[in-house]
Amino acid sequence: MQENLRFIDPHVHMTSRTTDDYEAMAAAGVVALIEPAFWLGQPRTQVGSFQDYYSSLVGWEPFRASQFGIKHYCTIGLNSKEANNEPLAEAVMELLPLYLTKENVVAVGEIGYDDQTPAEDRFFRAQLELAKEMGMSVQVHTPHRDKKSGTIRSMEVCLEHGLDPADVIIDHNNEETVREVLDRGFWAAFTIYPKTKMGNERMVEVVRKYGSERILVNSSADWGVSDPLAVPKTASLMLRKGIAREDVERTCYGNALAAFGKNSTMDESDWTGAEGIDQRRLFNDNSVLRGQQPRVDSDHIR
Repeated sequence: MQENLRFIDPHVHMTSRTTDDYEAMAAAGVVALIEPAFWLGQPRTQVGSFQDYYSSLVGWEPFRASQFGIKHYCTIGLNSKEANNEPLAEAVMELLPLYLTKENVVAVGEIGYDDQTPAEDRFFRAQLELAKEMGMSVQVHTPHRDKKSGTIRSMEVCLEHGLDPADVIIDHNNEETVREVLDRGFWAAFTIYPKTKMGNERMVEVVRKYGSERILVNSSADWGVSDPLAVPKTASLMLRKGIAREDVERTCYGNALAAFGKNSTMDESDWTGAEGIDQRRLFNDNSVLRGQQPRVDSDHIR
């Protein structure tokens, strides 16, 4: 970007994206990202598929990101949609502590409500207790239907379980929910989608009205119609619309680092002090290059 800003995308599902997306994100100034565990578009049917998926989030995907100069973190949790298969969800809960201690895991997430069923409530609460036990932050998925009441309920359950709002990122906010989230002391994250949820024009007005304190911008890019460049594009629009540069830096970089770095090892030195890209490296004898000439940098990435 011409403004020479750095960006963190604190919610993007890179497992469903291509290497072209990593290249484009790096070129646009994205230096780090957080990939929340989520569903795959259809339900998983056995616990082994969760185990393999979590393993990719702490193994293969961080390697793949590093090949393009991006630091990859993730959140690990049982998503709300699949919490409704209770026998399978119980087995998944046994897996979670094994992965939450991995180096690049920065929170329990994304967890919360979808249809706000009793099963979703049960496993949301169980994972909040797990986060408390392990001293971790929480990334909350708010429901797409009945958004406002579902968001308020999510926060009330977090408070009921004794979580500090400063340790909880409430995601997928909109104009109806932002005031409640900020007033209660939680982090308010916004998903920028091309045609649904929050558009970047609307996001500009949210920042203009509420400022930049505890507000985060993300793309939530996945296998659907979405844009992995939503964060840098929104930042650029903010600047063009007269939002102060310091507010842009907070909402598109600094707040993500503060929120997710609070209870994890995530640190700015992870990318400012990183070695240059060396695409000769392999992961379990596998490369992303498919026979192409490897890129090898002699200098640091950023």
